[in-house]
Amino acid sequence: MQSSAETETEGGQPVVEEPPEIAALEDRLKRALADLDNYRKRSAKEIDRRVLESRESMLRDWLEALDSLDRALRMDPEGPAAPGLRAVLEQMESILARQGVTRTGEPGEQFDPERHEAVSVREDAEAPDRTITDVARSGYALGDRVLRPAQVVVSRAG
Repeated sequence: MQSSAETETEGGQPVVEEPPEIAALEDRLKRALADLDNYRKRSAKEIDRRVLESRESMLRDWLEALDSLDRALRMDPEGPAAPGLRAVLEQMESILARQGVTRTGEPGEQFDPERHEAVSVREDAEAPDRTITDVARSGYALGDRVLRPAQVVVSRAG
């Protein structure tokens, strides 16, 4: 005699049919595993985002110190402290370069509103239109991301 959960196939081998409760539990298990996988992926992305934000914040703080050294050198470029300040400035720039930070906004570059902030516009017959003629404060980028836009003076064809 066969139980109600078994049926006979053509080969005479019994096949056990799963009760609907087991199928429902298997479905719940699969959904829970998928939810867990999605949670892990979201958590990893969130951690990566927060690490990047923290890194960029620290680098922006570093840029403030770099600006202070740069201003000190511009105030007294031939003073007794100038060689030491230049050495520290070069060391700081080297550290930033190792972190993948590059300086942006050099005279002669074409003005790009994504990477530059125009603080002034000058008519200049010799410079091409919308070209950076002077840099008030250097900008910096980390890869393709702008950490801080360069503050620049831009030419206008006259």
